[in-house]
Amino acid sequence: MNTTKITISAVVNAGKQKVWDYYTQPAHIIKWNFALDTWHCPHASNDLQVGGRYVARMEAKDGSFGFDFEGIYDEVVSGEKLVFTMPDQRVVQVNFKELNSKTEVTIIFDAENQNPIEMQQQGWQAILNNFKKYTETN
Repeated sequence: MNTTKITISAVVNAGKQKVWDYYTQPAHIIKWNFALDTWHCPHASNDLQVGGRYVARMEAKDGSFGFDFEGIYDEVVSGEKLVFTMPDQRVVQVNFKELNSKTEVTIIFDAENQNPIEMQQQGWQAILNNFKKYTETN
């Protein structure tokens, strides 16, 4: 599969262990995993091991639209890296890098063919920015 790779990142003002925990624990995922305030993530599950399944329900608060964002883990390096494959065979890699007392989160993902690259990049970046905001304020 010859797909375009999109890279987004954010520097979170928190230590790597907290960033890892907030990124991977369902109790936290439901608090940040949406791009717009009109959306929410009512539930999530995360079997954090190779072959384990990640699922986060993303839906409009008014119930007009929703979908499960999911993947199966190909690689899990605790505190460092996650790699998973989505049902449409696109691959996502998430890297966690310590920068003094901060943590850089970089996500590299295969673009899909339905929406423009810029829209995908903006949407994923908005979710990552929401993660950063949630992690820094909780």
